[in-house]
Amino acid sequence: MQMIHNLWKYRYGLAGTAMMVAGFAMPVAAQTPGLAMLGQLERGGWQLTDRDGGTSQRICLGDTAQLIQIRHQRSACTRFVVADGNAEVTVGYDCGTAGYGRTTIRRETNRLVQIETQGVVRGAPFSQSLEGRRIGACS
Repeated sequence: MQMIHNLWKYRYGLAGTAMMVAGFAMPVAAQTPGLAMLGQLERGGWQLTDRDGGTSQRICLGDTAQLIQIRHQRSACTRFVVADGNAEVTVGYDCGTAGYGRTTIRRETNRLVQIETQGVVRGAPFSQSLEGRRIGACS
């Protein structure tokens, strides 16, 4: 159990560890009504701008849960809800050999979010601060 606790702590931080130890972290699939904040975001074309480097990417946001796995978009991952609030959600995820991550999304409006994501992808650590803004319809 200690080994699992240390791995969880390393991957998901202290808040995730407390949730795991208390038995509150559950797969997202088991919490269908959860993450309601993401359901309030408008679908369509979004621009994600890196707040540190200024680079940006455009995505067509159909399923707003796409914002959880920005660096693991094509990976099948197990997700765990760490915090589920009206204006902010935090989700940890594990993609097996592809890596893992933890993402916090804070909604400012239904067209503007702040995203903090960190983890490991293909053995290399990453940490990103992004601003997501709806820019129109998908093109």
